[in-house]
Amino acid sequence: MTNHPKGASEYTDEEHNLQETSAVQQPEEISVTENTEETAEPSVDDEASFVTSEKAQSDYSSCDRSAMVEQLRQLVNTGDVDAVKDEIDAIKFHFYKKLKAEKDLERQQYIDGGGVEEDYVYEEDAQELILKAQLNRYREMRNVQREQMETEKQRHLEEKLKIIEELKELTGRSESIGENFQAFRELQNRWRATGPVPQAEVKNLWDTYHHYVEVFYDFIKINKELRDLDFKRNLEAKTVLCEKAEALLAEPSVVNAFHTLQNYHEQWHEIGPVPKDVRVEIWERFKAVSMQINKKHQDFFENLKETQKQNMLIKEAICEKVKEILQKNLTTMSQWEKSAKEIVDLQKQWNSIGFTQRKENNRIYKRFHTMCDDFFKRKREFFSHEKAEQESNLQLKEALCLQVEALKDSTEWKTATEEIIRLQKQWKETGSVPAKHRETIWKRFRAACDYFFEQKSKHYLSVDSEYEKNMQIKQDIIRRISQFVQTDNAEKDFEQLKDFQREWNETGFVPFKYKKKIQEEYRQALNQQFDALKLDKKDRNLLMYKDKLEQIATAPQSRGKIGSERERLVRKYQQLQNDLVVWENNIGFFSKSKNSASMIAGIERMIEQARTDIRELEEKIRMIDNFDNQQ
Repeated sequence: MTNHPKGASEYTDEEHNLQETSAVQQPEEISVTENTEETAEPSVDDEASFVTSEKAQSDYSSCDRSAMVEQLRQLVNTGDVDAVKDEIDAIKFHFYKKLKAEKDLERQQYIDGGGVEEDYVYEEDAQELILKAQLNRYREMRNVQREQMETEKQRHLEEKLKIIEELKELTGRSESIGENFQAFRELQNRWRATGPVPQAEVKNLWDTYHHYVEVFYDFIKINKELRDLDFKRNLEAKTVLCEKAEALLAEPSVVNAFHTLQNYHEQWHEIGPVPKDVRVEIWERFKAVSMQINKKHQDFFENLKETQKQNMLIKEAICEKVKEILQKNLTTMSQWEKSAKEIVDLQKQWNSIGFTQRKENNRIYKRFHTMCDDFFKRKREFFSHEKAEQESNLQLKEALCLQVEALKDSTEWKTATEEIIRLQKQWKETGSVPAKHRETIWKRFRAACDYFFEQKSKHYLSVDSEYEKNMQIKQDIIRRISQFVQTDNAEKDFEQLKDFQREWNETGFVPFKYKKKIQEEYRQALNQQFDALKLDKKDRNLLMYKDKLEQIATAPQSRGKIGSERERLVRKYQQLQNDLVVWENNIGFFSKSKNSASMIAGIERMIEQARTDIRELEEKIRMIDNFDNQQ
């Protein structure tokens, strides 16, 4: 009988090492279902990622959220936390999928109604609050169950230690082999029926158990046939475990495969020895598949760590981009809108990135969302101020609309044009208005301006047509003046020339670009005819003065020059009037003195000349007034 603690007939050192390796617990970085909400970023989009189980028992895709919450409550009330785990995971997945769709629709309706996307605030609804309360209750039940399981494992340890003691006593009993073997079978059945023990006690417990099993076999010297039959049954059971373990290689969830393997190892321990000739072979088969699953499990978490590191680098870079945007000096609504779009794009990018390591996840999440919240808070403050200013600008532009609408029917083309241009400049200098009024107020202002300028254009089109007709008439007058043949009657010829002048003056304007040229042709033709006439000085002076006025009218700033000419004549007229009064008074004084005849005669000549000049000045002033009215 050997005293080796592990039992030489069954287990090798490699098997114990593999058992120890396969019992390694899940790394801290991975959070199981009940802990996900402690590290997940709190958004509707992320809630759907909480589900870790891929084996939901029911299809909840067609249920509404209230029905799912009720089903969750009933599942939690069953109290069997392990049995309902997959059902609960499925409910959570479909609940948050529907909630996300509803919130996306609600956000889009908010934006379509004129709201700003970043101002939309997500609020938990009653169903979500009930769901979270039930999930918290479920987690508390699982925690209680874990504590109970640990207590149960301790009790199982004590029971199995007691079985070992009874097994030890069995080797010293003097009863028949049949009775001892029956007692041995009962102890084996009790051992198998006893549940799991604390992981730290597994190796030593099984080593001791198998050692005393071997001792018992040696003690009772069981016949070879019965022993071989027991070994064959154990080989069949272990072969089934190998097949089940090998099937785990196709399991899509590495974590589920790893935990299932732990259960298979516990079952392996509970199965007795196998024939020596296949003992190493069956163990090597089970060990090989266990190593593959353990390797996939290890690689999974190593890759996950690397992915989480890369996620952290990407999220740090996104935070730096947000920081750069916060440091910009944004002074216009368009600049804020452009930066807000950049922030929203960064948020979408952020949501597409997975978690970082648990110890860093909350820190980077808080940094990112704090900066985003700060940006949108500042944006809302800016827009609030801008909206108040835009409302003021709207009132100013409505006043401009009223002013231009009051001018749109005016026929004072020059004055109205200048005023409308001034209003257009003022419009440009006035800031922007609320977006919902922007197009309407602009169309109103532009419509009034366009209407005025369209009417002005139509007017001048008709004026241009009239000017062309006047051009033809004046060209005909010049032709008739040039072809006029004078007679022996100078006075009659003079009257004819005056008729030409009167006809010319009664004819309206010609196109501006021809005005100077046709005036010069008219003046030359008329002067040639007047030069050929024999007229007195007065008539000739008046005719020549009229020609002078016409020349002044063709020069730049003609209206001002003609006005100055009239003022000059009026001053001369008033001076002659004053002189005439003085001279007439002086004649009265001179008539009372002797030898004053020659002096009185001189004054009388001066008075007569003044009266002649006054009549000529009056004629010239009337000529200016008539000419000015025609212009």
